[in-house]
Amino acid sequence: MPPQSYSHRFRSVEHLQRFEAIKGWSFHKERHVQLREDEYHDFQGEIACRHWARLVTPMAKFDSEIVIEFYANAWPTKEGVRDMRSWVRGHWVPLDAKAINQFLGDPLILEEDQQCEEAIAQLLCQDFAWTATGRQVRIMCTNMTTLTQIWMTLLLSNVLPSDHNSDLPLPKCQLVYVILTLMSVHVAQVIADVIYLFVGMAPTRHPLDPEKSNRALEFLTLITGLCQSEGVPVTPSKVIRPPITRAFIEKYCKPRQAQGDTHQDAGAPLPPRLADSAGPLGVERYLQHLVR
Repeated sequence: MPPQSYSHRFRSVEHLQRFEAIKGWSFHKERHVQLREDEYHDFQGEIACRHWARLVTPMAKFDSEIVIEFYANAWPTKEGVRDMRSWVRGHWVPLDAKAINQFLGDPLILEEDQQCEEAIAQLLCQDFAWTATGRQVRIMCTNMTTLTQIWMTLLLSNVLPSDHNSDLPLPKCQLVYVILTLMSVHVAQVIADVIYLFVGMAPTRHPLDPEKSNRALEFLTLITGLCQSEGVPVTPSKVIRPPITRAFIEKYCKPRQAQGDTHQDAGAPLPPRLADSAGPLGVERYLQHLVR
């Protein structure tokens, strides 16, 4: 049954208020991968293996009004109730993993494995950044391999949206690692959980402009497409980011190689899988740290 709507656009007064609170937020736009078949085989091969074609070829444009209404009407008004859907112009739009998985073309979930920080460092970069106490916390972009930077660019645009791309904190490093070592990543579940956590976030003020929020609405073409698939009329007009092309990779995804050091190129063979007693990665348990 449809909700007792405050208007034809909002489920309640609270959801209208949420709309007013977020309508000034900026947009974190996705990217399209645009490579020839003979370019970056390791990257494109893993995309094909995981059936992520839909994930890397999002719609070219999104409907900003629909996206804002989707997030406003997904606002949780009852504590402890996990309602994985929104209400957009007369239609229920699910935002659970099943709906996202179907929309993305049923991405493959591969076999589970294990990981450790030393293996991550060996595969993704020349070295971690360390804390004063000697704890490994992040990989600086300048230390990343080309292949790591390509995956970082895609994931921070289409899976774990973030404009902070000068480094990768350890949980996000782990996500890149599981992809490169063929571990299980239920990408639709990750996206669904990120959206769920995001819809409940309170607005935060921009440090330089108190009148603006430093939050940005995410998964713009995905939400536009989900709404369209449920019968919501959409008018995509906002263009997404420039695509990931060979020219883009050669300009932005090359490691800064220190003299005498060597780095793993995108076409280099991967090292053997490493494991320790840490147990399976379990990406979902890191989501509170991944969303920021």
